[in-house]
Amino acid sequence: MRSQKWLRITLRWTPIVLIAASLLIAPEVLSPFRLSQLGKFLTFAIIAVGLDLIWGYGGMLSLGHGLFFGLGAYGFAMYLKLQSSGGKLPDFMFWSGLKELPWFWAPFANPIFAVAAALLIPALLAGILGFFVFRSRVQGVYFSIITQALTLLTSIWFVGQQAFTGGTNGITNLGSAQIFGKSLMSADVQMGFYYTSVACLIGVYLLARFVTDSRYGSLLKAVRDNEDRVRFLGYDPAVLKVVAFMLSAMIAGLAGVLFVPQVGIISPSSMGVVPSIEMVIWVAVGGRGTLIGAILGALLVNYGKSYFSETYPDIWQYFLGLLFVGTVLIFPHGLAGMVARAPTWVRSQLARFRLQKTTPAQDRTLPQPSSSLEGGS
Repeated sequence: MRSQKWLRITLRWTPIVLIAASLLIAPEVLSPFRLSQLGKFLTFAIIAVGLDLIWGYGGMLSLGHGLFFGLGAYGFAMYLKLQSSGGKLPDFMFWSGLKELPWFWAPFANPIFAVAAALLIPALLAGILGFFVFRSRVQGVYFSIITQALTLLTSIWFVGQQAFTGGTNGITNLGSAQIFGKSLMSADVQMGFYYTSVACLIGVYLLARFVTDSRYGSLLKAVRDNEDRVRFLGYDPAVLKVVAFMLSAMIAGLAGVLFVPQVGIISPSSMGVVPSIEMVIWVAVGGRGTLIGAILGALLVNYGKSYFSETYPDIWQYFLGLLFVGTVLIFPHGLAGMVARAPTWVRSQLARFRLQKTTPAQDRTLPQPSSSLEGGS
């Protein structure tokens, strides 16, 4: 009994320990370009864990996480833009005819306020949306459509606000910003953001694991499986869903905060419908309801996208499509689900083989049809 318990603990924690160790030694073996690319992909993995929390465990398929990611990224990008402008009006505001900094931009000169806003604004928006949607008992595909529509409307609105958001181009030219007295693009600062991304990814995973293993996590999974039964037991499914949705949105905002300084740009194209659908694909490929699968799916899909686009620039979309279709058809539970089910499948095959080996041949033959009907009465 004790050995089985230790086996379960080992199987649960070994993958994340191996991933953490690999990420910590990556700077020693990867080129600066590949390391920067990996840092960006780690922010995507953070989003995937938050999305898996509500979809895999709560049954809420959000097609609007690009919105929460974008809001977090814009929040920290506003601070970096003010830093890079050196006290002057940001360039896109000057080109749009503004004479002074808008009032709502001024507080973002403080990095603590910028980070707090980048985390709390997505959570607040998710809380407001979730309150009205879940109170109305909207679920399933209708919830997905609502989140997708909100994301589309917001991204279009950001494009139209050229003077305040940079319009289609977004917020760019952040390289001259200063972080702790050093240039944002310096090797030390970029390495610091990489290790911060690693730490945040591990922290988000541990938080999500704690939540799913708690009593609240059990209730969240119960809501996913049978919401009416949870309601009849005296719990309010709307409250359970809103809390999970807000936490997931805050995680996406955190990913946006880490994304901007490593990439140097944020635009409405990064917070639209297409990026939101890609986030769902990451979780589906890795295996929803596993957390570790969300990390693996985000890294695998984005590295596959990068590799195919570099190797086959004219037809890389076909390879990426084959990767998605093949994963769904061959591994419907995702890569992590396949690995988790592998021991059970192996045991069943071994048991079947032993049964066939020990059972006499005459007992394994199918009974022959009765001959009483042959030759008439």
